[in-house]
Amino acid sequence: TVRAIIHKWRKHGTVENLPRSGRPTKITPRAQRQLIQEVTKDPTTTSKELQASLASVKVSVHDSTIRKRLGKNGLHGRVPRRKPLLSKKNIKARLSFARKHLDDPQDFWDNTLWTDETKVELFGRCVSHYVWRKSNTAFQKKNIIPTVKYGGGSVMVWGCFAASGPGRLAVINGTMNSAVYQNILKENVRPSVCDLKLKRTWVLQQDNDPKHTSKSTSEWLKKNKMKTLEWPSQSPDLNPIEMLWHDLKKAVHARKPSNVADLQQFCKDEWAKIPPQRCKRLMASYRKRLIAVVAAKGGPTSY
Repeated sequence: TVRAIIHKWRKHGTVENLPRSGRPTKITPRAQRQLIQEVTKDPTTTSKELQASLASVKVSVHDSTIRKRLGKNGLHGRVPRRKPLLSKKNIKARLSFARKHLDDPQDFWDNTLWTDETKVELFGRCVSHYVWRKSNTAFQKKNIIPTVKYGGGSVMVWGCFAASGPGRLAVINGTMNSAVYQNILKENVRPSVCDLKLKRTWVLQQDNDPKHTSKSTSEWLKKNKMKTLEWPSQSPDLNPIEMLWHDLKKAVHARKPSNVADLQQFCKDEWAKIPPQRCKRLMASYRKRLIAVVAAKGGPTSY
């Protein structure tokens, strides 16, 4: 004992108890490499599946141990982001669009009229909610989120904006086809261009929905001398109006509409309230979106 104390003093300069490694890990370096390889190959693999995989090589550990070990190696369980499915053709078109317009002057984007449609649901915001509650109170009225079949009703709206502010918003009644779409353009595009004071060289942006690219719509646009921006399919991240849709839905649901009539009115009210500064900032940073697409080689971006 005396010899051990003297040895410890000479080696560590203290006789206090030193930190120990604790219980030896059951996951061997080889098993750890196997775990990392499997989740790198297939990120959707569950910890239970990894547990079974290790059991096949006679390493028996709890699934929480596997999650902790992966966490120490910088691999954490996260909800995957939802993005449009991109084919090779889509990726090529996105990359071509970004490279073509990367050096366009800011004036070009400032005189682009951005358009799109979206559906606003009455009770249908698909977001995660949390409540603070005690045990056995899960079904008390204050701790539940009421739901109704089919979202309780919804409205489809068409909107447009430019760098100078939001344009007109139109509520789409019934099924939308090429004729309905052309009528919306007829009633809203020119007035919006005048209200937003766009230059004569303005360009109309629309996505590649079949109603937008049909033969009759193409002829109508040509007849009415509306120049359109060529657009890569499956690219909502390149259309900044998506940010305004998010703002609109958030503001509308904050007002808690009780029926479809309220929903329509609230959509019109909140769209008109979007500050022009918000639109200006979106267009001032548009080049960053193009850079992100080029950096992703046409793949999904964080926008």
